[in-house]
Amino acid sequence: MTVSPSPTEAGILAFLAKCDAFYPPDAVNATIAEQRGFYDALCAQFSPPLPEGMTTQDGIVEGRIPVRWYRPALRANDTVLLYLHGGGFVVGSLDSHHAICGEIAAAAGAELIAVAYRLAPEHVWPAAFDDSFAVLASLLADGRQVVVIGDSAGGNLAAGIVLKARDTGLCGVVGQALVYPALGGDLVSGSYADMANAPGLTTADVRYYRDIYAAPPNEPYAFPLASADIAGLPATFITVAHFDPLRDDGRTYAARLAMSGIEVWFREEPQMVHAWLRARFMSEGAAEAFAALCGAIARMAKAG
Repeated sequence: MTVSPSPTEAGILAFLAKCDAFYPPDAVNATIAEQRGFYDALCAQFSPPLPEGMTTQDGIVEGRIPVRWYRPALRANDTVLLYLHGGGFVVGSLDSHHAICGEIAAAAGAELIAVAYRLAPEHVWPAAFDDSFAVLASLLADGRQVVVIGDSAGGNLAAGIVLKARDTGLCGVVGQALVYPALGGDLVSGSYADMANAPGLTTADVRYYRDIYAAPPNEPYAFPLASADIAGLPATFITVAHFDPLRDDGRTYAARLAMSGIEVWFREEPQMVHAWLRARFMSEGAAEAFAALCGAIARMAKAG
């Protein structure tokens, strides 16, 4: 019998227990619509009020893509942060990462725009990618400097659109921050094997979401690890969780970026699991990791 690897930090274990207790017994049979409802409701359990003085405004880009602007009370620079939420390309919304976006914007002293890209299975590859890139392109066309941020599936989209921005000659992306990103690893070796049954996300889950997304396996914008050339990318911060099948995606990408001469900050959180962003007020390790993420984004925004 395979024993599932598990952290020992009390806070992260309490976080996992709270997540597990949230879902009803028949959740495995839920429809896609029900999965989305469950996910947003779960995220709300870990979402405190926005930082004091933060204002938000919902809008539409290109007449079809919902976005939400976050404007902190104190702005330290004019760089814009572009946030792409996680959720396996299937779940997640402007509401699921609402507090996270507000806290990052406040910590960096910068405006942040979150994107409600189209979700699978109704909209498979390249819909989510196209929506995300369209928002980035609109910001760059306005002459803004941008730090692109994403977690999990959002980390995939962030890395992909930064690659396309480089390839199409768009200027102004001054950094990217990838949080436990899904970048297209082989699903059978390394952390996909070692952490196949990790709490919070399994390798089978990754395969399920990848199959629903239906991206071509060798498409570098869909699977950035397949990119033959990653030179010329902006400064990059990557953070991964040790107990996560996606761990080695981030490890490998960080190493390749460094070998290509890109400035890279890499962190592997030793007690963290996938989705630790939501645990930032329950776990000391998650709080430290979130502070490091915000610090890196603030540095990139200021440098821009």
